[in-house]
Amino acid sequence: MNADRSPVVIGVDGSPGARAALEWAWAAAARRGAPLRAMSAFPVDDYWADAVLLDASRVDALRSATAARLTALVAEVRAAAGDPEVQVHVTVVAGAPAEHLVQLSEGAGLLVVGSRGRGGVRSTLLGSVALHCATSAACPVVVVHPSLDTPSPLPGARASSPRVVVGLDDSTAAQAALMRAVDLADELDAEVDAVIAVQPPVSWSEFDVVVPLADVRERALARAQAQVARVPAGSRVSVLAVEGPAGAVLAERSAGAALLVVGSRSRSALPGMLLGSVALHCVVHAQCPVMVVHPESAGRRKAGTPLVAASG
Repeated sequence: MNADRSPVVIGVDGSPGARAALEWAWAAAARRGAPLRAMSAFPVDDYWADAVLLDASRVDALRSATAARLTALVAEVRAAAGDPEVQVHVTVVAGAPAEHLVQLSEGAGLLVVGSRGRGGVRSTLLGSVALHCATSAACPVVVVHPSLDTPSPLPGARASSPRVVVGLDDSTAAQAALMRAVDLADELDAEVDAVIAVQPPVSWSEFDVVVPLADVRERALARAQAQVARVPAGSRVSVLAVEGPAGAVLAERSAGAALLVVGSRSRSALPGMLLGSVALHCVVHAQCPVMVVHPESAGRRKAGTPLVAASG
């Protein structure tokens, strides 16, 4: 396998999900033989807002305390992984971390961030850092929730039959997501469930000709199978057509999966529309880590793997 050895970037804060996110990033770096860049930030905005010039010693103290917490967490995960071979670069920055992480995503293979939880108010639980990274990063972004009932990704704790779920539709983003899902499944020796959601036809008047749901399902399956036919030979991909809203269908299918992969809009889209309702629903409600892939990521796949044309 020609793994992508570009750095894996991880944003670490003091939240309960920080260790889970770091474990996921560590496992990804170990599988790929890639370096891990762990970044934490310390706040200074409150001091500047009060028009108080921060004393240099105060800045140094904040930086040192943040670095100590990050280094300690990295050491804990290294010990749990039993893998001293992963090369780790620790970075501590001042101020809001989101833009720093987006900058680090340039040239990275993955950016991993934690979230605050699941369910409830979407924007609150996803968190501003995770949301900004998912919409603006230059590489695929993996969002890891705390307290998920999924096994640790570290060696020795993997599921016996890992499964990667990917959402399909007719978009370029979905095609990019499919190819990323195949890559990740190759890394994990996993199977891929390619899921396309089927919505019942809507009749607006008694004169409308309503296509039977069975026909809608058959057409959706045919489109999805045409997409899957373009993946590299030997990939283990099953195509499923499931009735219901796409976000809810994918969140339900994510139960027990190693990863859910979803496509999102181009980074050139309007800021308020970047993530999309389906991707946002999945990131908040999925029962496993979620990878968000923008169409631009299709050109940055691992070496030796052919690109495919978008369907639609």
